[in-house]
Amino acid sequence: MKQDIILAGVGGQGILSIATVIGSAALEQGLHLKQAEVHGMSQRGGDVQSNLRLSSDPIHSDLIPRGAADLIVSLEPMEALRYVPYLAPQGWIITNTVPFVNIPDYPQMENVMAELDKLPRVIAIDVDAIAKEVGSPRSANMVLLGATAAVLGILDPEKLREGIRRIFGRKGEEIVEANIKAFNAGLASAQNK
Repeated sequence: MKQDIILAGVGGQGILSIATVIGSAALEQGLHLKQAEVHGMSQRGGDVQSNLRLSSDPIHSDLIPRGAADLIVSLEPMEALRYVPYLAPQGWIITNTVPFVNIPDYPQMENVMAELDKLPRVIAIDVDAIAKEVGSPRSANMVLLGATAAVLGILDPEKLREGIRRIFGRKGEEIVEANIKAFNAGLASAQNK
């Protein structure tokens, strides 16, 4: 069993925290893991992207070839579109619907969503609003991770919750619980789609 995941967003949104939680959960579950990250200029809202490859068998490359990603997980809808050429025919896009307008000629959101709507497997949710609803606006990335867990067949959601506990544990129980609550809300939202 294997899954290739591209995580995409804008610097400062928490994409690398998602990668860390998934990586921790994968290792705890005894899976092989390869990861490659591309960091943009986060202070300027540059793009951030991570390739995560998870498998029950050894993995030989850390980069996902075009047309092979099982999941594109994005905290920004335009960034989701940027990586569509990497999506496998039966792959999923899980994306936030709220744009991070960091360029002067950012396209109209209706056009971005229309392009996403052309794809067969998309979970598009307002992770920012869900994070606010559960009282943790800074946990939008964990809402997205929860939504991803709905289609992430290789990892059990409980292993991801344990990963959240490990990664955020040093910040205190209140932060851990806020992130788990956000994760659970994202999972529930995706399961209701």
